[in-house]
Amino acid sequence: MLLTLFGFIVGSVIGAAHFTFWMEETPSLPAISLATDTGLGYFGAWVLQLIVFAIIIWITFYIQKKKNPPKMAPLATATGFKRIFRGSWPLLAGAIILAILNAVTLMVRGQPWGITSAFTLWGSKMAQSIGIDVTQWGYWSGDRAAQLQQSVFLDSTSVMNFGIIVGAFIAAAAGGAFILKKIPMKAAAASLIGGVLMGYGARLAFGCNIGAYFSGIASFSMHGWVWGIMALAGTYVALYLRPLFGLSVPKPTDTSC
Repeated sequence: MLLTLFGFIVGSVIGAAHFTFWMEETPSLPAISLATDTGLGYFGAWVLQLIVFAIIIWITFYIQKKKNPPKMAPLATATGFKRIFRGSWPLLAGAIILAILNAVTLMVRGQPWGITSAFTLWGSKMAQSIGIDVTQWGYWSGDRAAQLQQSVFLDSTSVMNFGIIVGAFIAAAAGGAFILKKIPMKAAAASLIGGVLMGYGARLAFGCNIGAYFSGIASFSMHGWVWGIMALAGTYVALYLRPLFGLSVPKPTDTSC
């Protein structure tokens, strides 16, 4: 994951350098909101998305019966009050808390939860420190320009990311899951390459599975659904590429975590 994070930052910076080309020199569509551009309104768009989610769930269960996918292995957890701090939470509880916190983030920051813009900022500041003039890139023009001159602690996305990273370390340590170990060179290469691709794609898509997908759909943006479809397609392709890096592909008899 540390290698992937490094690759993600590198990919984000490269994406920022190429940002103008993709945004201004390639064909594009206007922004589309399911709430304001379709006549459905916010309530109608909410109902429509719930219907789509229900269809997706039904298709998932249907395919599951046909394909017999690997079952998820039980996750280590504590009981009672201790479960808040140690081990896994119920998926439903985690989903509800994430939705509530995303809504709170929207109210406090005035924009949905995002992650990857901070990685672009960190990487661009690092690039500046070694003499690369990132201020000439279109991505760092306009409102974003001031971010390069300020401390990262004045960037709300960076502060949230710091909290997420520290919280993840604490949770992993409390659950006994924080273990540093050697990994094969092929797996390391896959982590780096995957990180670079994710960082580059996230910069062009205005976010990752948080900013572009989770927050995109939550804010009724059509691009969130497009992102989800392409992510599924990319995952499907990646399953065929895993053996090239010495990584196994799950079988129906396996368990997954």
